[in-house]
Amino acid sequence: MASSTSPIISKILQLSDLELAILLCLISREHGIITTPSACLSLLATELRLVAIHTFGLTCSVIDCTPSTTLDDFASALLLHPESAQQSQQPDYFAQSPQRSAHTPPPLPSSQIANCIIAKSFNLAHKSVQIQALELLRTRRIFTRTSVQAAPKQFIFVPVLEAEAPGRGERVTPHLNDFFLLAHWHDPEEGFVNIDEEEEVEGESTERATGRDEKSPVLIPESEISHLAQLSQQVQVDVEVIRYQMNIVSFLRMHRAVADGVTPNATKHLDKLMRCLAPLHGIDFVTPALVGVAVKKVYLHRIRITSPENERSMQWGSTLDAVAAILADVGPEEVVEDVLGMVTAPI
Repeated sequence: MASSTSPIISKILQLSDLELAILLCLISREHGIITTPSACLSLLATELRLVAIHTFGLTCSVIDCTPSTTLDDFASALLLHPESAQQSQQPDYFAQSPQRSAHTPPPLPSSQIANCIIAKSFNLAHKSVQIQALELLRTRRIFTRTSVQAAPKQFIFVPVLEAEAPGRGERVTPHLNDFFLLAHWHDPEEGFVNIDEEEEVEGESTERATGRDEKSPVLIPESEISHLAQLSQQVQVDVEVIRYQMNIVSFLRMHRAVADGVTPNATKHLDKLMRCLAPLHGIDFVTPALVGVAVKKVYLHRIRITSPENERSMQWGSTLDAVAAILADVGPEEVVEDVLGMVTAPI
């Protein structure tokens, strides 16, 4: 596998954490949640839009959700019109110059669902809108007043939510939440690479800009994503690694800080994600380290911390103040780290 993926791996090494999160969604054909502190929500949405367009060559639509967002608003915001779709497909900042007309993409249909939907503050949308989004993700179709729109082959839905720390923030409705493969918390201190690069390009002189004669290529095109997806389906998992995976799931379900356990769908997503991670490292088997990485991504948005009065040791005589003190600084990230520390990895 190393020889067939080495050119792709060299590109993957250049990616930021946000770009890797989107790449994993594309490889697995699943969807993900991205969170960040509230002050950076708009910057994160802009960064993800640039990632979709310039890194992966996707059309993109950004939906700014509020409590007043209606089903019609949501359905309409998913669709791209020819002008905006063509612009999204051009990863070059100077594509509108006369010299570049030969590189414009062919005309598109009157409307179509974008490849990448970025739903900013989607937790604020009414429950009916979130249920409609779940139906879209399940069936890859959405009904408008005049037609039925089908999602394209490459299609990802990415809510951008507020969270001051990993796993500690706003959430969408439970059934929709469980449908997302992974979650990633973006630390603002890591910066916004694509926004910075765009500002640098816009700051260049006119002479330098017009000197660029060829359209900048997409970094990771659909053909390479499809190749990585095929490789992920061929990944082998040793029985010892499977046992390690199942032990982690069992410990998560029984952890004293976890309310309501974890869902079977999360276990399926864990298996899929750890297989998708393998080809990104140039290997065709899953290692215990990859299981650990996958666990941190799959359960970050799923684990709910129990309230002190419902913690199980209260049934055996623990005091409420003592239990509250223990759970005070525990979040989903701490639970995952605790479990990974308790479960022995195979050698």
